[in-house]
Amino acid sequence: MDNFYLIIVVVLFALAISDLIVGVSNDAVNFLNSAFGSKVAPRWVILIIASLGILVGATFSSGMMEVARKGIFHPDQFYFAEIMIIFVAVMLTDILLLDFYNTIGLPTSTTVSIVFELLGAAVAVAIVKIMNSDETLLELGNYINSAKALAIITGILLSVVIAFTAGALVQYITRLIFTYKYDKRFKYLGAIFGGFAITAITYFILIKGAKGSSFITKETLTWIKSNTFLIIATCFIGWTVLLQLLVWLVRLNILKVIVLIGTFALAMAFAGNDLVNFIGVPLAGFKSFQAFVASGSSDPYGLTMDMLAGKVHTETYLLLIAGIVMTVTLWFSKKARTVTETELSLSNQNEGDERFGSSFFGRLIVRRSLSANSNLKRILPERIQRSIDNSFAQPVAIPGVDKKDMPAFDMIRASVNLTVASILIAIGTSLKLPLSTTYVTFMVAMGTSLADRAWGRDSAVYRITGVLTVIGGWFFTALSAFTVAFIFANLISWFGSIAIFGLLALAIFFVVRSHIIHKRNGEENGDNDTDSIIITGDAAEQCTHAVSALTAKIPGIIGKMITGLAYEDRTKLKECSKKVNKLNREVKSLKNQVPSMVKVLREDSVYSGSFYVQLIDYLREMAHAISFIVDPVYEYIDNNHKALEPEQIEELNVIQAKLSEFFTHLNTIINDRNYLSENIDSVLEEQEALLKSIKKFRKEQIRRIKAEKVGTRNSVLFLGILNETKNLVLYAGNLLKAARDFATSNEEEDLD
Repeated sequence: MDNFYLIIVVVLFALAISDLIVGVSNDAVNFLNSAFGSKVAPRWVILIIASLGILVGATFSSGMMEVARKGIFHPDQFYFAEIMIIFVAVMLTDILLLDFYNTIGLPTSTTVSIVFELLGAAVAVAIVKIMNSDETLLELGNYINSAKALAIITGILLSVVIAFTAGALVQYITRLIFTYKYDKRFKYLGAIFGGFAITAITYFILIKGAKGSSFITKETLTWIKSNTFLIIATCFIGWTVLLQLLVWLVRLNILKVIVLIGTFALAMAFAGNDLVNFIGVPLAGFKSFQAFVASGSSDPYGLTMDMLAGKVHTETYLLLIAGIVMTVTLWFSKKARTVTETELSLSNQNEGDERFGSSFFGRLIVRRSLSANSNLKRILPERIQRSIDNSFAQPVAIPGVDKKDMPAFDMIRASVNLTVASILIAIGTSLKLPLSTTYVTFMVAMGTSLADRAWGRDSAVYRITGVLTVIGGWFFTALSAFTVAFIFANLISWFGSIAIFGLLALAIFFVVRSHIIHKRNGEENGDNDTDSIIITGDAAEQCTHAVSALTAKIPGIIGKMITGLAYEDRTKLKECSKKVNKLNREVKSLKNQVPSMVKVLREDSVYSGSFYVQLIDYLREMAHAISFIVDPVYEYIDNNHKALEPEQIEELNVIQAKLSEFFTHLNTIINDRNYLSENIDSVLEEQEALLKSIKKFRKEQIRRIKAEKVGTRNSVLFLGILNETKNLVLYAGNLLKAARDFATSNEEEDLD
């Protein structure tokens, strides 16, 4: 029996490592968002600072381990075997849940997930105990600390509202004072702003670090609490004077210092408080096993877990090992980047593709906000409105700089994000309120985005929908964590080791599968794709590359589509459909970049700019035409309709051969930028021949219809392919002319 529970302990620690990986991937957004969003330093510098924060914070976690042992249920009411059931169910649920959120790229609270998993598993085991005894369900309260769960739910609601409001208010006032052109005012007020911000972050480090640290004595902790005002005043004066001196002596960038120190502080707080979410349960299981072995009992249902109700010391080396695993994950996890990108997309100051669509509630909130704004404008004098608008006037984008290289927001907002989040978490900790670092940091970032006018009329509905989606996901976290842990604990209670190893296999399967899906999605979205349409560079270079990439891909896609149709190869057609969808996304993104690309053209290049817009429009129409060819073919085969006639496949092969020759010639001209009249005429002759073939095959299809050789679905599909191929060829010819006109107009303007 001892060997069985030893295996369970080993499984718990293996699950702990997995949980550390998936947990860090989700929680990294909490402390990396501001530094990455403002591009305060190179990525490796930010990660080094965050890694140091994690390693320091990990050693402060021992005081937080009580949450996993006695925060949600009363351990003295459970036997050793029952406690182990609870812990295994919790860890399996946590890995599956957090990995799911990482895969879809949504930040959630690891604190809420672990709390409700403990609650769900404990309720399940308690109900099993009650069913096997003379007790009734009314006595469930003897086993569960329901007040703690209620406090967590209240904390969710409070932290969402308070963090959003505080972030918006502080950012609004800060922007009014410093504006977007803050360099001039920062010379006089920067040291004071920096002194206040770093003081708040320093106090936050003391409060969060001292609470759980095994290195700080009770006397020191008491002194810190009783001398709060003295610490704050001394830090403020000291930091303000020091920063001002450094500005005078070495021209220190105060905002960079604030953001980097804040990143370290939040990373330390994350490791110091959230580490319990990942290893608290396995460590509690290990301590329980040690107690069971020490008791000398051979009956796992004969020893109650009273020892978990007391204070248990956690070895520092275990905390450091956990910190190292978290640090390695931080550097190499692609899912962490996905979650971070979600928050950055919702707080981005620049226009671009939105990650989320619109929703009814998003549209409703925007309409009500616009109405309230209109009413407010009637009250405020125009002079005040102009002054406010001037403070929030954004600087003009630097010509030639790619959007990917631009920060999502400036360092003023990044500093406010970190300062406000630090203050709120420090206050919540000192008042022993159940705040979630994820909820606080995320909602502060959303509040500052709103106040900073990052949510304009063109993006507000999508950003609000995104925020509502994330908030909805938080409550789904609580519900799903409770439900899944409840089910898992029941299965383990009734089926024992079979259920444990079966669920473990299930968890491994889903984690591996989600990793494959995430990797595949990354590839489909253009990660590491050297043949992508979207590149950086000037308009002429981008046009040449985009047109060349599209025209080079078309013959291959059409050829593969015809092969898949001929052999009814559903897999090949599905692959074609995915390629076409990716192609459409790239061309759509290129079209969305038209205004920014036109801006970077020379001021006198209105003539060439119109050809550029026209060229991109033809690219978009060609991408649509390919979709209208491939998607119906895939749907036709996917629905198992009757195969095409041999002569139809032969006709499509003829078209594909001519199409390939046509696009190869067109591609050569565009790549070489050799727009001589004879070259253009040669391609147009090939276009005419291709159109005649399409017309001929259309007549052949009509003959087949009259002779009743083909059915309705066959005819609709075949005629649709011919029609969309015709559109594709016509748009390609127009594209070539637009490319010629664009290149010619650029050359003429250069001569001028």
